[in-house]
Amino acid sequence: MQTSPNPPQEQRLQGTPVSPGIALGTVRLVYRAFAVPFPRRIAPEDQAQEVARLERAVAATREQIETLQRRIASQAGTEHAEIFDAHLLVLEDRTILDEVLRRLRSEHLNVEHLYHEVMRRYMDSLRRIDDPYLRERVIDIEDVTHRMIRNLRGDGQAGVRRSGKHILVGYDLTPSDTAVLEPGEVLGFATEVGSPTSHTAIMARSMNIPAVVGLTGLRRQLQPGQEVLIDGMEGLVILNPSEPTRREYEEKQRERAELDHKLATLRDKPAETKDGRRYTLSANIEFNHELDLARESGAAGVGLYRTEFGFLNDPDAGEDVMAQIYTEAVQQLAPEAVIFRTLDVGGDKILPESQVADDPNPFLGWRGIRVSLQEPVAFRRQLRAILRAAAHGRVGIMFPMVSDIHEVREARRAVEACAAELEAEGVPVGRDLELGVMIEVPSAALCADVLAAEVDFFSIGTNDLVQYTLAVDRLNERVAHLYRATHPSVLQLMKLVVEAGHRHGIWVGVCGEMAGDLDLVPLMVGLGLDELSVAAGQLPRVKHAMRCLHYAQCSELVENALRCGDVDLIARMTHETARAAYPELY
Repeated sequence: MQTSPNPPQEQRLQGTPVSPGIALGTVRLVYRAFAVPFPRRIAPEDQAQEVARLERAVAATREQIETLQRRIASQAGTEHAEIFDAHLLVLEDRTILDEVLRRLRSEHLNVEHLYHEVMRRYMDSLRRIDDPYLRERVIDIEDVTHRMIRNLRGDGQAGVRRSGKHILVGYDLTPSDTAVLEPGEVLGFATEVGSPTSHTAIMARSMNIPAVVGLTGLRRQLQPGQEVLIDGMEGLVILNPSEPTRREYEEKQRERAELDHKLATLRDKPAETKDGRRYTLSANIEFNHELDLARESGAAGVGLYRTEFGFLNDPDAGEDVMAQIYTEAVQQLAPEAVIFRTLDVGGDKILPESQVADDPNPFLGWRGIRVSLQEPVAFRRQLRAILRAAAHGRVGIMFPMVSDIHEVREARRAVEACAAELEAEGVPVGRDLELGVMIEVPSAALCADVLAAEVDFFSIGTNDLVQYTLAVDRLNERVAHLYRATHPSVLQLMKLVVEAGHRHGIWVGVCGEMAGDLDLVPLMVGLGLDELSVAAGQLPRVKHAMRCLHYAQCSELVENALRCGDVDLIARMTHETARAAYPELY
């Protein structure tokens, strides 16, 4: 066989970074082909046998998931093993299983086909929603579905198997696949789909495996055994890396180790600018297993606890279960505060089908605080749980998607009524808590003076504020390029909110993606905010950035940005300021 005298040419592919680090190794391709079960007629006398097959498959799948949990608990800690609690909840959801049995009785078809049809409908519903985190939950349902179908067919365990040290490449990896990876053998992985919020990405970060996702068509460009380099910081997959590239990345690894060591020394230092203006730097979390990373990163509490993700895992959770989860968070973070955002579902976020009518425009429909106020039983259950947790430490409650003062007053009355109920029952309640609102829609920003008189703090949710201010759906490819966080109208609204809050003596924070964007930190500092709440993993870098800036310079940057009114020029100005202040982070 004749070979080319020239070495293969280097090729760089750009994806989305989800787990930092650098890895060099040979490719192992994983093809996750899955055959959809065909329908097969079942005679009435054989239906009992189908029911028994379903029960055996559930038991086998449960055992497999619990085995994975135990393995992850021993390797990475129980907090990471909790990821598979969601899989168990999906597996044993009686609504799903009862629907399969009902269709078995009415349609007389094999259970693997019926189970797949029921689960496919749930997955299709999730894929249509706006929230990227909730869309990523499809992979969890798909993982459970495939396990169940394999067990119904008698295929048993399937998935990624080890084969020496390698870079794992595939269309996607389920959390179960990631859970059986050996960090010493799988050096890194790259997939065609995925996002930073997927459970797979969380697992990769917890196991310190560099990972890049979102590389469309990747598998068609690679061959098994081919050498690739994974850059989990920049989101690069480099095919056939040249000798200069190898030397470049060896140097990057040395620099990264030095930077990580430097950032670790900031853990107990304040988040303050060079000219002495101090800020509170908090963490955004979804689950309690993220609290360790928040503490290790030096978070001054939790500025945004997204309670809807616990709801997604267990929509039927009672008050006692929620109170236990919230109390654990408060106790782990004490003496720092934990701010719980009340359930933020509805509209573009998932709700039980029985509660959802056709909504002609879900973005402007039934969501956030509107849902909670119209579902008082569920709202009361959550508020009581938070109040019980508040007896164990500092707690804040904030209400999402507030648009006027009446919603604030009604929500406050609900909190006071729940506190009075609990005290009458002899249940300890935390009375020293703060009540706040998310500023996510222009109407809330424009009437911030009125709202500020009724609450203890504002937290600006920039993701939605940008979307609603600019009338841009980020998921619509035709207009997504118009979603610009540096638009002067967005900055003007944020400035109005900060000034209104300070006039009324309340603190103002930001918990949206803008707070963790290194390019935008100068704007966040210059707006005069009191708090930034970011993903725990971003916190050390944001703190370092803040400590490299001057408040006076950043304040002048904001004024210049508002005067110039050009979104591109503003983006360029803040990027240049950031790059000059902390080039090592780039």
